[in-house]
Amino acid sequence: MVTMKKTKFFFSISAIFGLVLSLFLFAGLAGAKERSPNVILILADDLGYGDLGCFGQNTLKTPRLDKMATEGMKFTQFYAGCTVCAPSRSVLLTGKHMGRTVVRGNSAQPIVIQPDQHTLASVLKKAGYATACVGKWGVGTPDNFTNPNDVGFDHFFGYVNMWHAHNFYPEFLIRNGKVQKLRNEVAPKWKRCQDPKLPQAGRGVAVKKVDYAPDLFAEDALRFIREKHEQPFFLYFAMNVPHANNEAGNRGMEVPDLGEFAKKDWPEPEKGFAAMIKNIDRDVGKVLDLVTELDMAKDTLVIFTSDNGPHQEGGHKADFFDSNGRYVGIKRDLAEGGIRVPTIAWWPGSVKAGTADDHPWYFGDCMATFAELAATKAPDDIDSDSFLPTLQGNPPENQWSRKSRLYWEFLERGSAQAVRFGKWKAIRQPMFTGPIRLYDLSFDHEEKKDHAKRRPDLVEHAAHLLDQCHEPDPNWKTPGRKSPPKKSK
Repeated sequence: MVTMKKTKFFFSISAIFGLVLSLFLFAGLAGAKERSPNVILILADDLGYGDLGCFGQNTLKTPRLDKMATEGMKFTQFYAGCTVCAPSRSVLLTGKHMGRTVVRGNSAQPIVIQPDQHTLASVLKKAGYATACVGKWGVGTPDNFTNPNDVGFDHFFGYVNMWHAHNFYPEFLIRNGKVQKLRNEVAPKWKRCQDPKLPQAGRGVAVKKVDYAPDLFAEDALRFIREKHEQPFFLYFAMNVPHANNEAGNRGMEVPDLGEFAKKDWPEPEKGFAAMIKNIDRDVGKVLDLVTELDMAKDTLVIFTSDNGPHQEGGHKADFFDSNGRYVGIKRDLAEGGIRVPTIAWWPGSVKAGTADDHPWYFGDCMATFAELAATKAPDDIDSDSFLPTLQGNPPENQWSRKSRLYWEFLERGSAQAVRFGKWKAIRQPMFTGPIRLYDLSFDHEEKKDHAKRRPDLVEHAAHLLDQCHEPDPNWKTPGRKSPPKKSK
């Protein structure tokens, strides 16, 4: 009898232990399934809508990006935050449009995102993500080297100010707040700019070219992925190509090797531009290959886009390769060619292969999207719609519907504003006082037909939106501003 009782007791304990073990195993499996996806955001610099094969480019070849589009989703109405570098990146990082973001222009003054302000990195870091920015920071002109690390990035390697980013063979780069010397040497006339503490430190043209910064950035981005792939991570890979070295004049499209383009009957700047496009394609391919090699493709959202439309700097001409595609305007314009950018999302198993989305999105929407992806709360004070449902095959029923505004402003060249509402786009130049042009983007891609006289009701509505979207900021002077309008309830 005692033996029977002991046996029964033993089996009872075993059963309980087995049950507990099963629960632990189940919890572990459930936890594994609930891991938040990684996010890799790759940002090209001055890449036009028409520079990629999958967006209509016929001369230059971009096989890896074309394959990325074939395996993922193209966004045909995706907009940059602004038409120039610094404010566009500010919109991307803060989730606030141009009327409300921190950095609203390219300025030598130390106007930057402050540590108490939300960024994509700070939001994801609080959600348990490892975070990194590699490449061009260029969000204002920090008076220290730590600004990316101050606003949510665990790791930073690259250029802090945008003028430094013009120089593809700099004498130094910044790694987590410290100066990292390189083997390059700038020409004597640029030696005065090599004090890292200067507002435009590092700009210039190299006479000794050894370390090509874009290659160093690709290596560092891949290293970060390898080191952090066992936990959720956010990588902001901010390339500085195909931007030009503006200080080098017509020799500004700097590359280590012209490769297959050396023998082309093209101007030298166009050969350099073509080589840059090829290198972008190569480096994106390296990222996708590594993600696949580490068996985390189904757990990783990769987005590729550009910070604004194509440039005409460094001797490059935007129309040589038809860089703005079917649209008019280039960098520094609020026409579609200046702000509509080629955008691809890749996430095997979640994003349906070979799809395209025609809903209007913009840089600021990354904040709501990434927060939802990480199952964390987005900041309250943002101008951001989530396109995560679209990525997962559930786009908005109304193609034109948005909760937040699509608004842009540009403070240079006499100033200009633009707003998108539904199929309509309004441009006012100069800001606040100029005439309003009104375009129907559902068919008028080149913004040729101005409907302002025919639709005064929409012009009035547009004027209200243009006034309402701009919030004054003492750091940024805007011409013609009257008293701030009352916000509609």
